[in-house]
Amino acid sequence: MVNRLALIAAATMLLSPAAAQSPSDYPNKPVKIVVTVPAGGGVDSVTRLFAEQLQQKLGQPFVLENRGGAGGNVAAEAVSVSPPDGYTLMASQPAPITTNAALYKRLNFDPTKFEPVAVMTKFPNVLLVRNDFPAKTAEEFIAYAKANSGKLNFASQGVGTTSHLTAELFMTLTGVKMTHVPYRGTGPALNDIVAGHVDLIFMELSSAYKLHDAGKARVLAVATDKRLDMFKDTPTMIEVGVPGFVSDTWNAISAPPRTPAPIVAKLNRTMNDIINQDDMKKRFAELHLVPVGGSPGDMRKLVEEETRRWGDVIKKAGIQPE
Repeated sequence: MVNRLALIAAATMLLSPAAAQSPSDYPNKPVKIVVTVPAGGGVDSVTRLFAEQLQQKLGQPFVLENRGGAGGNVAAEAVSVSPPDGYTLMASQPAPITTNAALYKRLNFDPTKFEPVAVMTKFPNVLLVRNDFPAKTAEEFIAYAKANSGKLNFASQGVGTTSHLTAELFMTLTGVKMTHVPYRGTGPALNDIVAGHVDLIFMELSSAYKLHDAGKARVLAVATDKRLDMFKDTPTMIEVGVPGFVSDTWNAISAPPRTPAPIVAKLNRTMNDIINQDDMKKRFAELHLVPVGGSPGDMRKLVEEETRRWGDVIKKAGIQPE
């Protein structure tokens, strides 16, 4: 009887994620990072930087799989049911782990159950307009939007993404009405901004500045509480008459529910080591990114705060779940 119990216990140990993979030998095979947006967006670009460094430091390939759609829900659902062994991770914008619960009538996953690993970077949002937009300054944009309420359309990276909710915040604060045109990520949205099919987008500076510098679209204002050193001549939305208009976004790595804490801790330590490298600090600055890092607990706190903050915007804007 004792031997039988011992065998059962041993089998249980073998089946448990923690026993199957100890932190000392993790990873011993390639790790997949499921990215919640199509290739080319801010989350994708940042994740590729980290994946390359994770591979160098941990000795195994970190391979990206882009699965955009439904504001990140498609990828989040897939990761939520993946084995909790550290070999499937999720790189996401805030939406799938914060506000999507308020934006969709039904989710096939519980956002609160993901294991936070680390926030990679934060970046301020800006107002980007198509190159031939009639308004040439932020002040002119505000006046034009009010005079043409209901006639403008704005792009977003998907329903419930920060770009969507930032535009909703703008409409709530100004009384302007605009039509929402959601896309499956940053790349497709920017393609239509450049083509002139949509008027504007509120989006992260790290992607917008490339189009601005290339003369393909124009940044009119930043959604920060004070001007940015890298864009000193560009006013804040607060300066041009929209009090309280502040919006930034971030991207983070999460693990499936019940991923063992030691494996999460190893990934977190490695990501913080990457952030603290001098060459990476220089790279982040070149891309107008603010590295974050911190502990899994820090990320969990941020997720909870952002869920409340943007949940209030959703309620005030009267956005109904889809």
